Amino acid sequence: MNLFLQTALSFPVVLLSALLCLAILYWIVVALGLVDIDLLDFNLDGAESGFSNAEGLGGLLLKLGFRDVPVTLLFTLLTFFAWLFAYFIELLALRFVPLGWLRYPVGLAVLVGCVMLALPLVRIVSAPLRPLFRKFNSDTTRSVLGQTAVVRSGRVTTSNGEALLENGGAGLILRIRAEESLGFKRGDRVVLLEYLQAEHAYRVISEDEFNGD
Repeated sequence: MNLFLQTALSFPVVLLSALLCLAILYWIVVALGLVDIDLLDFNLDGAESGFSNAEGLGGLLLKLGFRDVPVTLLFTLLTFFAWLFAYFIELLALRFVPLGWLRYPVGLAVLVGCVMLALPLVRIVSAPLRPLFRKFNSDTTRSVLGQTAVVRSGRVTTSNGEALLENGGAGLILRIRAEESLGFKRGDRVVLLEYLQAEHAYRVISEDEFNGD
């Protein structure tokens, strides 16, 4: 255990260890429903259409062939594989070399190399998931319109919001959008009225308004 901690907290592994801990914490918080599942996500379709993401991370992911799979999942996989590479490079090689102050420039080079090595692995792992997410999104869109969901985020705006739709199983967590002036909050019942393809979200109205009350 001491060797594991010493290696995990050595430079540059410690940088990836911190990112991996943040990724794990993010998924725990999402599972608890404390934040929107799309808090760290963005729309790759916007990058593909030439919006602001096209020259940023979204454009890079598209060029590398990453589509349909959530960005947060890609980031988690990339961090995990890069961490594995860096961990074993440190464990099997770097810790035996007296680098001195050179550890930092060498460590940064190792970090970049590990990320580059991890990218093909992420692409291989995520490729089988793409049709699953594509089919899931398509089937979900057709089947959930007009159904009632329960808001699980603190508020709902035109850019953020999340609701839980009971489907007889674990339930579906969906992105929802509405005017903030409507004042939707956690626990409110809303009806999925329209699918907003550009945002991969649903426009919602209150259940009372839908029923004409």
